[in-house]
Amino acid sequence: MDLLLGVQGALLWVFHWIVPFIVVLSVVVVVHEWGHFIVGRLFGVKVDSFSVGFGPEIGSITDKKGTKWRLAWLPLGGYVKFFGDMGPASNPDPEQLSHLERSGVSRDEVFHFKPLYQRALIVAAGPIANFILAILIFAGVFMFAGEAHLPPRLDAIDADSPANVAGFEPGDLVVELEGRQITNFIEIQRTVAMNAGIELTFVVERGGEELTLFATPEERELEDRFGNIHKLGMLGLTQNTEPGEMTVIRYGPLRAIGKGAGQSMDIVTQTFVYLGQVISGRRSAEQLGGPLRIAQVSGQVARSGIVALIYMIGVLSVSIGLINLFPIPILDGGHLAFYGFEALLGKPLGEGAQEFGFRVGLLFVLSVMILFTWNDLVHLRVFEFLEGMFS
Repeated sequence: MDLLLGVQGALLWVFHWIVPFIVVLSVVVVVHEWGHFIVGRLFGVKVDSFSVGFGPEIGSITDKKGTKWRLAWLPLGGYVKFFGDMGPASNPDPEQLSHLERSGVSRDEVFHFKPLYQRALIVAAGPIANFILAILIFAGVFMFAGEAHLPPRLDAIDADSPANVAGFEPGDLVVELEGRQITNFIEIQRTVAMNAGIELTFVVERGGEELTLFATPEERELEDRFGNIHKLGMLGLTQNTEPGEMTVIRYGPLRAIGKGAGQSMDIVTQTFVYLGQVISGRRSAEQLGGPLRIAQVSGQVARSGIVALIYMIGVLSVSIGLINLFPIPILDGGHLAFYGFEALLGKPLGEGAQEFGFRVGLLFVLSVMILFTWNDLVHLRVFEFLEGMFS
């Protein structure tokens, strides 16, 4: 009986965590690599392989242009390898590039010999594909599932709250927040949640007049329905949630695409705001998560429904696209930074400088991954579990 329960628990864990995680990460990374691939093909670059997953291959086929399409055992994304690449990071292979005549490949087919603007576009195509995917996902959600809409009129103000101190009153209609027009109470919640300890400027309409109020959200710990603890900014504003107050608005295709682009930009802005707060010491870096946190959240979101899981793919796609644009060697942004130097100097950086940059970039990425994994282990209370097992 115990063995049967153990097997059932393991299967539930696989389907609740692992399968959603693989789906979410694979879609985002494969679309990213598809961006590199399709623009590379557009400029006539020879592609050696397109891999879905890493490690030993399960199976593969080779198309008429010589590209090997492979499915690998470790389903954590994928990569595209151009001819002349030493590995998935696209650092050049001097041995292969110096003996083109042996391979029968012309210089015009080699990524590393392409004009600067073509190389830059091929590299930038990965993050751009992620942003396009996110915009299309968000647009689809706005078209078919719709957007929840709550009028930004305040119903109540919590006593002894920052909102009460700032002078908010029941019945106030929030029309602006930080210079941005507000039409939905949910917009207020999102902005306040990301700005604990930072003074925000509100414009409210009261009795036919507009007033400017200043309020600083206080950080509070909130537990979601899955038991996760989140540190968010709170003001103590309450909106009327009686039946009929909340409506769901579905948009036409053009409006939905505009809303999807705006949602993507909001995620980018919130990311920079959060990173700025971490760097300045105003917020802790403990909420930064890695693969384990993504797996946990993927499983939790999947249980909330297919729409929620698809929406999460959009959010992660924006994040992956943005991170890859950071000017860190080994990432796409690092390659673009090298191309920027090449454009300024009129020639590529020396091999030694590029090799040093790749090593520093790799060290930085590994350090960040260690930090994220540590945060994940703390968040998932793995150390507490191990301490309980061996105490």
